[in-house]
Amino acid sequence: MIHPHIADALKVPDLVRLTDGLVLIRFESMKIYSALGAVRSLLDRGAIRPGQTLVDSSSGIYAYALALACHRHGLRCHIVASTTVDTTTRAQLEILGATVEQVRASPDLKLDQELRVRRVREILATRPDVHWMRQYHDDVHYLGYHEVADRITAAFPDRPLTLVGGVGSGASTGGLVERLRATDPTVRLVGVQPFGSITFGSQDHHDPEAIIAGIGSSIVFDNVRHQLYDGLHWMDFTHAMSGAVALLREHAVFAGLSTGAGYLAAAHEARRHPDRLHLVVGADTGHRYVDRVFARHSEALDPAALKPVEVAAPEEMSMPWSTMAWHRTPCPVEWKERAA
Repeated sequence: MIHPHIADALKVPDLVRLTDGLVLIRFESMKIYSALGAVRSLLDRGAIRPGQTLVDSSSGIYAYALALACHRHGLRCHIVASTTVDTTTRAQLEILGATVEQVRASPDLKLDQELRVRRVREILATRPDVHWMRQYHDDVHYLGYHEVADRITAAFPDRPLTLVGGVGSGASTGGLVERLRATDPTVRLVGVQPFGSITFGSQDHHDPEAIIAGIGSSIVFDNVRHQLYDGLHWMDFTHAMSGAVALLREHAVFAGLSTGAGYLAAAHEARRHPDRLHLVVGADTGHRYVDRVFARHSEALDPAALKPVEVAAPEEMSMPWSTMAWHRTPCPVEWKERAA
């Protein structure tokens, strides 16, 4: 196949068998599917028009995905970036034609996310022609993952499936599992969170080295549908790093920190449920984590010696790794009230 644009080639994931019970869904950059699907839908509905400027906040891979989608469809792109966006990513964004501004350095994730959202609102107040993509809140970002889910269904038609991946904005794991369950309601979904994320109640636990902001949040994300999740894992930086290093050492897969956390969680789930095939979502490659993660590989722990504490409620969790059954429970009312 000859692709009409590089985004169409980069979006397609590879299925890599790690063990008999474990398969990696390896993306070059997962959110390309999300951004392409969202932009295409918005154009088709007339919600945006060619040449218009799209704006959003991002801590990394969504910024690159949106810039590619805008390049693909003749749109302008403006990114309000987290301080975690590295020099390599920023250079690519600018060469692709996106304009980029980074918020000032913040001592915590919550302030960083609040500053980015505040800046987006300021832009909208002065430029009403700009369209805010709202990757954390507009469920149009679910649409792109339906194609991936259909590929998974076709590849594994006869085995019970469990999907394991970072929660993040909710659109990736949510979009995948909703589509998968349309043909098989027994598909399980296990979400992975960093400590400090408000989404599933770990905001009171502080991990000083946490840099896996892309799978957690300090503000409410409307795209997270709590009732889709069967189980959860919370993991600190050292465990996520150990998973990422182990994935490279054992399977020669160079993937990001959230993939390392997902790999560790999925390996644990596979030991508990050997009758099921566990699919690990690998959101991106490891390139932007070279200095902060892979250069420190000598500090990685032996995954065989690691196991989580099993808890019955979020209030019982403890660092560095906890897990609990969620049973597709809706978001507790008191969490919504507290966030409001």
